[in-house]
Amino acid sequence: MPALSALFDPELLRRYDKPGPRYTSYPTAPQFSAQFQEAELREVAAITNGDPIPRPLSLYLHIPFCTSPCFYCGCNRIITREKARGDAYLTRLYREIALVSPLFDRDRDVNQVHFGGGTPNFLSPDQITEVVDVLRRHFSFASGAAFDCSIELDPRFITPDEVGQLARAGFNRASLGVQDFDPDVQQAVNRVQGVEDTLAIIDACRTHGMRSVNVDLIYGLPRQTLAGFSRTLDITLKARPDRLAIYSYAHLPALFRPQQRIHAEELPSPEQKLDLLRCAIDKLGEAGYVYIGMDHFALPGDDLALAQQRGDLHRNFMGYSTHAESDLIGLGVSAISHVGASFSQNPRDIGSWEQMIDSGRLPVWRGMRLDEDDLLRADVIQQLMCHGRIDFDAIERRHVIDFRDYFADALARLEPLQADGLVEMGPRDVRATSRGRLLLRIIAMCFDRYLPAAAEAATTRFSRTI
Repeated sequence: MPALSALFDPELLRRYDKPGPRYTSYPTAPQFSAQFQEAELREVAAITNGDPIPRPLSLYLHIPFCTSPCFYCGCNRIITREKARGDAYLTRLYREIALVSPLFDRDRDVNQVHFGGGTPNFLSPDQITEVVDVLRRHFSFASGAAFDCSIELDPRFITPDEVGQLARAGFNRASLGVQDFDPDVQQAVNRVQGVEDTLAIIDACRTHGMRSVNVDLIYGLPRQTLAGFSRTLDITLKARPDRLAIYSYAHLPALFRPQQRIHAEELPSPEQKLDLLRCAIDKLGEAGYVYIGMDHFALPGDDLALAQQRGDLHRNFMGYSTHAESDLIGLGVSAISHVGASFSQNPRDIGSWEQMIDSGRLPVWRGMRLDEDDLLRADVIQQLMCHGRIDFDAIERRHVIDFRDYFADALARLEPLQADGLVEMGPRDVRATSRGRLLLRIIAMCFDRYLPAAAEAATTRFSRTI
């Protein structure tokens, strides 16, 4: 594992800072079609039940509500202070669980549950506990260390005692949104969050036995300065979270209306943004964190780092995961499923989702069946995004191809990247260099057969790579 300082090459980062997919899936969501509906999901679920060795399941639940808007946010969320909306949402969520669960045999253990949002702790601990109980009645949960139950938390709206209640409900991982502790930045993005309150929640997660705590930070926010972000990093690293996500702020006000409240003139310049990234990389390296990929860092003993060392790290809509061989079931408005050779997505607007649930239908808005080429390229991009390397022999064994012949065009597109020192192309592999590892998205784009057709839309559809 290279030193984190070796990742940073400012000249290369400037040159390759352009829009591109994050590859939480391949093909990416813009390729999903309304031709994939309820019947198609039922069919692919039945196919997966017939596998000789049943694949385990991962469950993602989307809780869309937030009590106030964070101006940087690009998530699918609903701003409300009406707690009764949570009750109404759960009523339909339980109906969806009852509709979806019979599609999957009960001998398929659930090894991962994740609550995302929005703000999952918009719901009370009692409500969240009830959701877990409903899931347990409809699915078979794995036991012991094989089971991960995680939740995204807004530290402003939860107490240490409530963290204990979540731990007793089975949650053993938590991810806390922080973004920046600088008061001026917090005012600019409408997220005022105290340091002591946040640290108290991290302590509570550990006190109550959660085995992993993640903290999210964002660089590139309005009014961010090197000195202020450095202080945020120092405070965060002193708490020693098991994982850190250092996200680049993607300013796409045409896509995300709340970002129209951010004044573009208050954003750091491209050079200043690179300085913020360099600061984060330097401090995390000094603190002993390893680079997992994309925006993610972890302590060497964390499960993500260990999975990467073993070669079984996985990437999906929840980010990096240690549960590679699972079918993902998304529940709730906008949630995405990856079942067998398919993707499917629930409606993004809550009204359409509610209508489908109320009519007794599986709430499938769009999706796609993956053909052999999709599965092959997904495997290649997965290897690259998780391990920074593409092993020709492994790909050829799984897909019965000649790698160099099949991917001749992609390898030709990699040649300029090789000349710039982003990749090394050996006789039987492609490997991201230390300098190229922050630009995995750029390397992966060379293998994306859909991207040339979407090139014009890429500037507004995808975030920039840095």
